[in-house]
Amino acid sequence: MKKVNFSYLIVFVVLFTSCAVRKPSTGDGSATVLLNKKWQLVELNGKVVPATVNGKMPFLEFLAEEGRYGASGGCNGIGGEYTLVKKNGIKFKRGMSTMMACEDMSIEHGLGQLFEQADTYQVEGNQLTLSKGKGEALAKFNLVEDGAGKLSGTWEVDYILEPGTTFETLYPERKPTITFDSATNRVTGNSSCNNFSSSISVKGHQIKFGPAAATKMACPGNGEQVFFKNLERVTSFDMQENTLTMIADDIVVMRWSKK
Repeated sequence: MKKVNFSYLIVFVVLFTSCAVRKPSTGDGSATVLLNKKWQLVELNGKVVPATVNGKMPFLEFLAEEGRYGASGGCNGIGGEYTLVKKNGIKFKRGMSTMMACEDMSIEHGLGQLFEQADTYQVEGNQLTLSKGKGEALAKFNLVEDGAGKLSGTWEVDYILEPGTTFETLYPERKPTITFDSATNRVTGNSSCNNFSSSISVKGHQIKFGPAAATKMACPGNGEQVFFKNLERVTSFDMQENTLTMIADDIVVMRWSKK
């Protein structure tokens, strides 16, 4: 009797362990081009999708470790599980989503139908296509470039937030500069007086600067102090052509021009 019970225990432990370590199926190796990236929805059911819907970018992204996806049609967050199989097969399972009502819900409703119908994916260059079998494309997405690559190069400050004074008073002789190296996730620059370096963390348009290491030359005025204070506050950025804007929550704290 004891031997039988012990056998059941072994079977239970093996089953429990296999469930605990199971990872989501990711099909063949080519699936890596799909995962841990954000894809902007640009076409749905043959119709062009605007860059923003209700002021938000419609997108889809796949998380490799959790086997989950996240999406938005410009209103609610949509999520669930996905499974990738061989020969570019994909299966979506809807999960929970937020329940807001927005002015334009058409793209969101279209995404809901997409996840029910799509069973094939194809990545060519920077474009992802979801289809049903070998039929026409149901949706097309463009890869959203990592913001770190766009930051590369040297920038010079032309605006900084500091009430009660002017930019010219803070920096009468030399403006602060910064150089981004996306390969090492570090920046170097000059505060208008001392040279400095720091680590950076960039995720999409979110950015965080690590503690700055700087030379110790004595500096006139408080321009350097204002610069480092605002650099520490930065949480996100926006880029338009050769202008880089750094933001702390919803407040613009610095603006830079490409050198």
